[in-house]
Amino acid sequence: MLQFVDQFVLRPTGSTTAATIALLNTVISLLSSEVEPYVIVISFDFFKAFDTVRRSSVLHKPAQLDIPDYIYNWLADFFYNHSHCTLFQQSSLLDITASIIQGSAIGQAAYVVAAGDLTAAVSGNSLCKFADDTNLIIPAFNDRHTELVNVQNWAKRNNLKSNCDKSFEVVFTDSRRR
Repeated sequence: MLQFVDQFVLRPTGSTTAATIALLNTVISLLSSEVEPYVIVISFDFFKAFDTVRRSSVLHKPAQLDIPDYIYNWLADFFYNHSHCTLFQQSSLLDITASIIQGSAIGQAAYVVAAGDLTAAVSGNSLCKFADDTNLIIPAFNDRHTELVNVQNWAKRNNLKSNCDKSFEVVFTDSRRR
């Protein structure tokens, strides 16, 4: 099932600021409960997410939305009829088999739909996304390993690879408690 409540791009009130506020609000709420001594936030970066996302994922997921057939057919035509050649040195045209053309008008929206089925696997954990920036929020006593496997499996299904050099983990604590 596709969800968009945790995605903050392309919304009337969506922005990086709104995403950051939502993430911090979740962390503060968890820490304020006095049950959680700390909260872990894992920020994921995917290598060239817009360039490598599997095209079948991009088109399979909009088919689940309640959109007219002609809109879906337009999307399919848009994504499947692209090719590329290098002008510096004459080359032959090659079909583009992955990518959602990030700079295109439909690029971010297509990625948002493609990421719509990335949800937390463990109750109590949550995600906060802004386009291809994904943050996983895990309360202290929840399972981190299951969530990491969940994200990696989702990434693999969508032809994405985690960039460990740009992904990081932050542990938030309430300094008023020991």
